[in-house]
Amino acid sequence: MAITSALVLLAVIWFMTLFIVLPFASRTQAEDGEIVPGTHGSAPANFDPARTARIVTYWTVPIWIVMCTVILMGWITVDDFDLFKRFGPGPLPIGGTDG
Repeated sequence: MAITSALVLLAVIWFMTLFIVLPFASRTQAEDGEIVPGTHGSAPANFDPARTARIVTYWTVPIWIVMCTVILMGWITVDDFDLFKRFGPGPLPIGGTDG
């Protein structure tokens, strides 16, 4: 896995975790009873983006390490997803070359 692939995997996992974490532990303005004029009652009352980013990062790094380990150790490969054998030629013979 190249460094670019690892960083892209980290970004994808980070944003997926962000969208999972966002609804948790957030109080709405309606729940607090103080709705700011011009906003909806379901808007967050005390959103702290730094706290949310820390929580997301704390969850993302271990998930990313596990995913990188699985990929680098070869436990799951692209060939495992090739159900209809459409991804190209098969594995090379034991010599390492075609000819």
